[in-house]
Amino acid sequence: MVQAIGKEMLLRKTYLSETVETVYLGGGTPSLLPVSDLEQLLTQFYEQYTVSTDAEITLESNPDDITAANLAAWRKLGINRLSIGIQSFFAQDLQWMNRAHTAQQSIDSIQLAQAAGFNNITIDLIYGTPGLTDKNWEQNIDTALSLQVPHLSCYALTVEPRTALDKMIHTGQLPDVDPEQQARQFSILTQKTALAGLEHYEISNFAQPGFRSRHNSSYWQGKSYLGLGPSAHSFNGQSRQWNVSNNSLYLSSLAKEELPFEVEILTETQQLNEYIMTGLRTIEGVSLIKVSENWGGDKANILQKSAEKYIRSGQVRIHNHHLQLEPTGKFFADGIAADLFQ
Repeated sequence: MVQAIGKEMLLRKTYLSETVETVYLGGGTPSLLPVSDLEQLLTQFYEQYTVSTDAEITLESNPDDITAANLAAWRKLGINRLSIGIQSFFAQDLQWMNRAHTAQQSIDSIQLAQAAGFNNITIDLIYGTPGLTDKNWEQNIDTALSLQVPHLSCYALTVEPRTALDKMIHTGQLPDVDPEQQARQFSILTQKTALAGLEHYEISNFAQPGFRSRHNSSYWQGKSYLGLGPSAHSFNGQSRQWNVSNNSLYLSSLAKEELPFEVEILTETQQLNEYIMTGLRTIEGVSLIKVSENWGGDKANILQKSAEKYIRSGQVRIHNHHLQLEPTGKFFADGIAADLFQ
């Protein structure tokens, strides 16, 4: 797999013409890789692409993969940001999610990383799970804040169709997701992080000043990006393409010097709707001036008119020619964005 991804780097060398500002090793569990494999991937990447000297280099890691030896090796490779899949600081939650690490490992992994010199750390937390009380959710947030984690990514539990969780809910083995519980816990999250001085800069993301995820921000800003490996997505402004998700097919294709991907050319309307969807999720919002300049004044007028009912209901506001979500609208971001699509 490492060799195949290296070969894909070479074959897709011309996809990005600009200097690479962020590199994200994730979408799986790259912390499981031996350091020699990570070194091979990063060395090949730096050979093929122009990377900024102050690039943000993120590694996704499970808490149980974080050791003093690994941390020292990762830093030596130039990795300067860690994304740790904590999910919860409670044993019962981790058992319910079938996670391999313990609650103590959650705390230890953060402290070990900080002691090793990683000051740019983000952790994932999940709320709205069956059995998660408001009190325990508050404690999860308080623990993260007490550990001085500068970036939190917090997600409401979603049930994907045809998954084991979906089946267990439908057969009555587990209770279904409670939207009221999720809305309540989202409200707790936004209030606590605001009091702690974190910036709610995207629906699911909260950061101390200067610690926004530069990589994820590039998605929301509509910048071009290249994805390498099975299932990876890429975007260049006009088209989106995605690699085959089958590992065996990916490996066999690369062995034949072939790129196994599908591509979709985005229409102007699709590009506008993507901007509405991603822009509305951010603290900056959707620029009516940008919509007017890129897609026409008529589109901007239609968008503003469509947003009027949400402005009247207090879920959206217009500020400096930007449509921005009010606190009462943030939990309904996806629904509001979909309703504003043209």
